[in-house]
Amino acid sequence: MESNAHVYPEGCFFKSIEDIKDKHITVMGLGLNGGGEACVRFLLKHGAYVIATDMKNEQQLKPTIDSIASDKNLDTSRLTYVLGEHKIEDFENADCVIKNPGVKIQGNKFLSAAKRIETDISIFLALTKSPIIAITGSKGKSSTVSAIHYGLNEAGIKTFLGGNITVSPLTFLEETTEQTPVVLELSSWQLADLRGRKLLKPHIALITKIVPDHQNWYGNMRDYVADKSLIYADQDENDFTIIDADKDAAGTGPATGGTWGNIFAHETKAKVLRYSQNNLDPLNKKNVEGVWQTFDDDNNFSGVAKIPSWIKPQTVLTKLKVPGVHQRQNVLNAALVMALMGVDAEKTASILSNWTGIPHRLQFFHTWQCNNTTYKFFNDSCSTVPEAAAAASQSFGKPIVFITGGTDKGLEFDILAHTLDTQNSNATPVADLYLLEGTGTDKLLKKLEGTNVQYKGPYPSLDSLLGELKNNLQSNTAPRTDTIVFSPGATSFGMFTNEFDRGNQFMDKVKKGF
Repeated sequence: MESNAHVYPEGCFFKSIEDIKDKHITVMGLGLNGGGEACVRFLLKHGAYVIATDMKNEQQLKPTIDSIASDKNLDTSRLTYVLGEHKIEDFENADCVIKNPGVKIQGNKFLSAAKRIETDISIFLALTKSPIIAITGSKGKSSTVSAIHYGLNEAGIKTFLGGNITVSPLTFLEETTEQTPVVLELSSWQLADLRGRKLLKPHIALITKIVPDHQNWYGNMRDYVADKSLIYADQDENDFTIIDADKDAAGTGPATGGTWGNIFAHETKAKVLRYSQNNLDPLNKKNVEGVWQTFDDDNNFSGVAKIPSWIKPQTVLTKLKVPGVHQRQNVLNAALVMALMGVDAEKTASILSNWTGIPHRLQFFHTWQCNNTTYKFFNDSCSTVPEAAAAASQSFGKPIVFITGGTDKGLEFDILAHTLDTQNSNATPVADLYLLEGTGTDKLLKKLEGTNVQYKGPYPSLDSLLGELKNNLQSNTAPRTDTIVFSPGATSFGMFTNEFDRGNQFMDKVKKGF
């Protein structure tokens, strides 16, 4: 898949860990999510001189700065902070610049001045010997990688997890061997920073469902998907690419027709496996292998897999502790990866039936007793696209109190609006809809004009929203639901630092107020 994106030189500036010693390295983007801090720690540990520069000021970055300062094993005399600004000389004079994936290279005068640019992912891939299981996509990445990591470790295969899930793989690089698989969640930006390097050759690559995302960054789906497709660019016939077999949602597929899954299947050189909500039984559909969902007459779910080394399909998933139709597919995809890694079907099903999910993704965290009703609160703050919020609203098979809204990132809210407008869809209606203020919420409200959808808000803060929610629940002696779900379907800028801060604030305020 072609694009006009930046192409990096092949390989990595660092050929070995020993190469790091006494190099002058600028880390662009110290941040609060751990990636910049992990780079600084790793580089100091191995004897580099480090400049950590960030447009945020010292007060904003205090948690990260304090964390580094408290580590007595680091030689912080080799560390210089340049905060609240970037200085061109810090980039011109550095042997290498470590780039934050959230910074565009195109048109950036500071990065243009750098002799060489790397990322924590490129350094890790150049120096590790581990087999790589790489996951990208628009929805379900973090749940999928977490389920894979949990499943393989429970099966006795020591496995590490890192990448976009806010754990830099540099934190465990030196613990990895040829015998320790590494599961990497990779965003489109992280993949873009690997273009041309030929460092990413995953044994298993998996692309979750593709929907429009980050269109404020890309401006079009072609370039966004082109970055996603880098996950399989350097695979060969000894590797596996796992991709969607189902149709794309209306208006989200390729402009040229067909499906993203079929385009990926045509492009990759690896062995293709597909996942589907429908029956892909290779006995009925020739040469198709992968995982699919089946239901018996009582609507009991089973996940079935067929991989090249199996003579016939086998059941790899039956029970789940996590709610939601989309989570069912995420865990089923994890089961397929486990099968490819040699875990037998029965063991896979048993292990994954005990997986409880991950923070900020339909995370059950609190109960509250009021008027003889036990209310259950779920935090789905990592829902940052409208499609994810729409899926969350339908995850419980019954009406819920639904809290959504936030900042727009160039996405359309048609799917969420259509799901909420149950007069024009087959969706389960929400019992009550509460909206947080934001430019994304404004777009949603325009889509809801002329419908019968009732809502409360938009509220300028979580405090004001939760205050009214509590009053309403207390005054309602005949509740219509016992489930409250926070799934913004938008970003968190302005009101929160990021989606994790948003989720943590929501949980803290609920626990204190309910």
